[in-house]
Amino acid sequence: VYRVIKVAFPPGSFEQQTVVLLPRSPSASKTFIPILVDQLEEEYRLRSADDGKLFREEYNSLPGGNVNGTYEEANKDDNKEKNRYPNILPYDHSRVALTLLDGNPCSDYVNASYIDGYTEKNKFIAAQGPKDDTVADFWRMIWELKVATVVMLTNLKERKEDKCCQYWPDQGCWTYGNVRVAVEDFTVLVDYTIRKFCVQYQASDAAKTPRLVTQLHFTSWPDFGVPFSPIGMLKFLKKVKAVNPPFSGPIVVHCSAGVGRTGTFIVIDAMIDLMYAEQKVDVFGCVSKIREQRSQLVQTDMQYSFIYQALLEYYLYGDTELDVSSLEGHLHKLHNTFASGDRVGLEEEFKKLTNMRIMKENMRTGNLPANMKKNRVLQIIPYDFNRVILSMRRGHEFTDYVNASFIDGYRQKDYFIATQGPLPHTVEDFWRMVWEWKCHSIVMLTELQEREQDKCCQYWPPEDSVTYGDYTVELKGDNLCDTFSLRDLVLTFVPEKQTRVIRHFHFHGWPEIGIPAEGKGMIDIIASVQRQQQQSGNHPIVVHCSAGAGRTGTFIALSNILERVKAEGLLDVFQTVKSLRMQRPHMVQTVEQYDFCYRVVQDFVDIFSDYANFK
Repeated sequence: VYRVIKVAFPPGSFEQQTVVLLPRSPSASKTFIPILVDQLEEEYRLRSADDGKLFREEYNSLPGGNVNGTYEEANKDDNKEKNRYPNILPYDHSRVALTLLDGNPCSDYVNASYIDGYTEKNKFIAAQGPKDDTVADFWRMIWELKVATVVMLTNLKERKEDKCCQYWPDQGCWTYGNVRVAVEDFTVLVDYTIRKFCVQYQASDAAKTPRLVTQLHFTSWPDFGVPFSPIGMLKFLKKVKAVNPPFSGPIVVHCSAGVGRTGTFIVIDAMIDLMYAEQKVDVFGCVSKIREQRSQLVQTDMQYSFIYQALLEYYLYGDTELDVSSLEGHLHKLHNTFASGDRVGLEEEFKKLTNMRIMKENMRTGNLPANMKKNRVLQIIPYDFNRVILSMRRGHEFTDYVNASFIDGYRQKDYFIATQGPLPHTVEDFWRMVWEWKCHSIVMLTELQEREQDKCCQYWPPEDSVTYGDYTVELKGDNLCDTFSLRDLVLTFVPEKQTRVIRHFHFHGWPEIGIPAEGKGMIDIIASVQRQQQQSGNHPIVVHCSAGAGRTGTFIALSNILERVKAEGLLDVFQTVKSLRMQRPHMVQTVEQYDFCYRVVQDFVDIFSDYANFK
């Protein structure tokens, strides 16, 4: 049972929100022993059963904090207003103490606590999200403790509530107290944003040597609950480890209160280190230990089970990221499978993907009797959580459905729409989707007929124009460029006489059986589509083959992989495809298509290696 711990203040005192805390349960004296990594999958399954009953029981058995801990500094009258939540306070024994400013006896206080890592003492500082009146203290803490890396796990506003104030400038520079912060660079990716700041302390006598501080801001934590999958968080954690320089100060980690998401991140980091060193995990022991340093770290049983989910993901699939320079050697290894030794063949890597569970319980809309006839292939139905929703037609039920899924790009959520080739009776829905979601690019990866079977209905006019319900499509141009046709179409929404130009990329390089013989055609069409996107604004790109999974998944996977290769010189084919399959079933359908993803990247590197510096 949840309850809110209310803190009473004298009449007229400042009002603050409180954070919902869990009372300790009667089973709080129970302890749970460490788990060997080879038992982790089974233990996770057991704890998840019965709607996570054992996870809740284990979580509720945790000690709330340090029984001998005191909060004297945090409760001083001059410091109370510095706390975002009156019931989330740092202990006196583990709080971060700043240097005292002249004439201000409470100027050493900031709502932040030292937290140990797996073996490293005070590896982290767990802090609340700065308030407007504590930003200067926050930057002073970063300067005084030689912090090089800040991890932010909240958005500035969530559910219309202020969670954290913006403590950095969007551009140029700003001074907070005595600390000058200038933006050097920023990179926006689909799950997180990296900002680099030049930070300089401006003392009364002379300015100090500037330092580089990197902020990694995880933007994919939902307002409620936990991320749908731990993949993004594990990628983010790896980036944090890579960015943080040796011999720097502690890593500052904050969310809003500095306990829930902050604790979750710190525990995942510590447990991955423990897995490496001792081949076991001890989540219960770790949370118990760090709560001695800051109470209530890891705030809900959902966050607690998410830690296990992340550790299991890491144990089962490991780190599959590659530097482009090691791609050739990796491919050689994948194509030369030996019965003995640790060589994992391509088939084995792909089999891990096909073993992923398809979440049929999340396909209710596509399986409604009224919608079944709108699906080309009954196994490939969009998940409810990311299906493309059309506006409901007045007086017509079930008119909001089309067999299409939003798919994340490398830098942007919902960058693609993966859909099936339209059926004769769904062509109007297809154009309605293109219109309502402001799409300017369509990528087609099938012929209308292959092996004497209908693969896709022709949804554009061979000449002049054709009308589908409320939409008229006019052909303005049709040019062949090597392996694909480039068509310019004008789409008109007849009731309002509004028009839009659509570019149609029709790839002809996919043979009826198997995969393209070489990767250049695919590299060319991906580049053309990206150029078109830059000109037309970043609205979703519609991608389809026949069922909207095999070739469609391969095209989207390659778009994301090649963009990352260009930006970072890194690739992760396995996790890219795994992520796609969590968004739409059967994406990248065959081992040949999976192999093709690797081969196209190698072709790309070979073509551009003479003058491209991938780093």
